[in-house]
Amino acid sequence: MCQLEFQINLVPLRLVKIYTNMAKIIVKDTEIVFYKKAQEDYISLTDIAKVRDNRSEVVIQNWMRTRMTIELLGLWETLYNPNFKHIEFDVFRSQAGLNAFVLSPTQWVEKTNAIGLVVKSGRYGGTFAHRDIAFEFASWISVEFKLYLVKEFQRLKEEEQKTIGWTAKRELAKINYHIHTSAISRNLVPKKLSKEQINFIYASEADVLNMALFGMTAKEWCDTNPDLKGNIRDYATINELICLSNMENINAVLINDNVSQSDRLQKLNAIAIQQMSVLQEVESRKMLTHKE
Repeated sequence: MCQLEFQINLVPLRLVKIYTNMAKIIVKDTEIVFYKKAQEDYISLTDIAKVRDNRSEVVIQNWMRTRMTIELLGLWETLYNPNFKHIEFDVFRSQAGLNAFVLSPTQWVEKTNAIGLVVKSGRYGGTFAHRDIAFEFASWISVEFKLYLVKEFQRLKEEEQKTIGWTAKRELAKINYHIHTSAISRNLVPKKLSKEQINFIYASEADVLNMALFGMTAKEWCDTNPDLKGNIRDYATINELICLSNMENINAVLINDNVSQSDRLQKLNAIAIQQMSVLQEVESRKMLTHKE
């Protein structure tokens, strides 16, 4: 069989969501489906095998016939699966490499109670493996393809961490906003106000923070960006959300101290300028360190 050649050129990460816990990435024009099981990534060996031959199940079975593969699968299960059946494994190991030896993923899972391989039916079904095992299978298919697959997964995890960080800051801002609005209702909302009046006061206080940090109100942002969904804070950077979270706490304290809105806006704007400058300086240092 001819040696496959790959150019390892980085392209924008292409991640397509299929189901809630299943997605696929594009690795050198090959769709690779994967899903999460107990917070672990399981990658489709069926898709990886197609890099060599469209008869993916034949390719997988040929890989599983080798003694090296059986040793790999048995060692992984020994490390991570307390319910692994070692006696059945020893039988397979003793036969591995013989001309008559044939083993399917289903047989391996059923006989040894393995968890490193998973056989799924239906659409997007096939043979899946824990990414530790999947990377080794990819290496057997092609070292170049394995490197490209590992690189794409590393980029995927980096993007996931960025998303988690952004979400955490967004949720923190929401929590602090409840503290902020609680202070407003105790100090700025007179009794017997209508619901519309109360909402108007809340919106005005939100815009105090928007003006201090973004230089515009929520309505001004919507008018400027009619094609964008959500609000101004949904498009904030992580640094802006950090600053916003701090400002909401400070504004709540200022409200409790009966500081007028105009004075608070002036103070908050100065704080926003100072904090964003510091955060930007930290970000620049990180970038310089990364380049070095």
